[in-house]
Amino acid sequence: MNSNRSYFNNVKRILLVVLFFNFAVALVKIIYGYWTNSLSLTSDGFHSLFDGTSNVIGIIGITLASRPPDKIHTYGHEKFETLASLGIAILLFITGFEILQSAVGRFYNPEVPEITMLSFIIMGVTIIINVIVSWYENMQGVSLKSNILISDAKHTLSDVYVSVAVIIGFIAIQMGFSIVDPIIAIIIAILIAKMAIDIIKNSSAILLDVTQIDEEKIRKIVNSFPEIKESHRIRSRGTPAHIYVDLHIVLESCYSFNEAHKISHMVESKLKTCIPEIEDVVVHIDPCEDYK
Repeated sequence: MNSNRSYFNNVKRILLVVLFFNFAVALVKIIYGYWTNSLSLTSDGFHSLFDGTSNVIGIIGITLASRPPDKIHTYGHEKFETLASLGIAILLFITGFEILQSAVGRFYNPEVPEITMLSFIIMGVTIIINVIVSWYENMQGVSLKSNILISDAKHTLSDVYVSVAVIIGFIAIQMGFSIVDPIIAIIIAILIAKMAIDIIKNSSAILLDVTQIDEEKIRKIVNSFPEIKESHRIRSRGTPAHIYVDLHIVLESCYSFNEAHKISHMVESKLKTCIPEIEDVVVHIDPCEDYK
C-alpha cells in the first residue's frame, strides 16, 4: 500500500509541475496571438492551454485512483487514471472542432496577422520549454510506468510539432501568403484529433483487460520451481503500473494441502519480486491425479 501511495504522489507531483509550465506557455501564446490577430498562434495557444487542462483532469483522476479498495471496488480504483485519459481525449476532440470552425471562418473572412521578430522569439522560447517538459514527463512516466504521464508527454511533444508548423506559417505570411494561417490551424485541428484517437486506443486496451505481461515470461518464472510440473491458463490484466495475475499450476507430486499452499505463496512472492508492477497473484493448484 505504501508503494501505491508513493506512486500516486509522484505522478500527482509531476502533473502539477507540468501544469504550471503548460499554463504559462498557453497564456503567452493566446495573448500574443489575439494581439497580432494570428489564428494559427492563437490555436496553438489553446492547444497548449488544453495541455494544462489535461493535467488538471489527470490530477483529479490520480486522486481518485489513489483511493484504497472498498467493498464495491475490491480491486481498487487504479482505472480512474485510465478514465481520466479518456476524458482528456474527449476534450481534445472538442478543442480540435473549435479550432477547425475558426479556421473555416477565416477562409470566408480573411485577415492578415501581424508578424514581427517578437513572434518568432515567443515561439522559439515556448518550443524549448515544451521539449524540456515533454522529455521530463516521459522520462518519469516510463520510470513509474504511468499510462497518463506517458500519454500526456506525447501530447506535450505534439505541441512542439504544432509550434514548428506555426513558425512555418509565419514565414509564409511574411512572404505574402496569408491564406497559410487558417491552413496551419486546420492541420493543428487534425493533429489534435489524431492525439485523441491514440489516447482512446491506449486507454481502451487497459479497460478491455488486454494482457499486460507476456504469458511466456510468467511461465518461465513459475516453472523454475522444481516442485511445479507445469503452468497453464496464465492471465494478466490491469494498468502497466498495477497488474493482476492469475494462473493454474500442476505439482510434480501430490503434496499435502499445507505444502501446496506454501508453494503457491512462493510462486506469488517470486512473481512480485521479478515483476514489481504485479499487484496481486492468484494461484490455482490443479489436482495432480488429473495429470497422471
